[in-house]
Amino acid sequence: MPASLTVLVRRVIRAPVERVFAAWTQPEHLRAWWGPGPVTCPEAIVDLRVGGAYAIANLMPDGRTSWIRGTFEVIDAPTKLVYSWGMDDTPARETVTVRFEERPGGTEVIVSHERIESEEARVSHGIGWKLCLDGLDGFLQ
Repeated sequence: MPASLTVLVRRVIRAPVERVFAAWTQPEHLRAWWGPGPVTCPEAIVDLRVGGAYAIANLMPDGRTSWIRGTFEVIDAPTKLVYSWGMDDTPARETVTVRFEERPGGTEVIVSHERIESEEARVSHGIGWKLCLDGLDGFLQ
């Protein structure tokens, strides 16, 4: 059975679209805000071009590091990103689409994480994305 589960998370961030897009795509910014809850990002690599790779390190509270890796499929700066998503040595089979839409007072960030293979992973991604958006919001305040 093909992966078919999706997570959709939205948040209005009180910052201009260009600033939010930069925070999402520049390694030095990602290191400052990425990570759900107690997870931090000690390293981020971003080759921001279609076909370019990215890798984001998730440092867990117990000292383990997990890597998110994939490639950019669509880049429409500063309004849309589409990229593949895989964890550690798992092939990047999932897809993440992030839209950055101007709203009064800020930017609505809309994350659609698709092709998730299990309900457990869907729930985990949903929690993780909400916590990551908390970090992004705090970083841009």
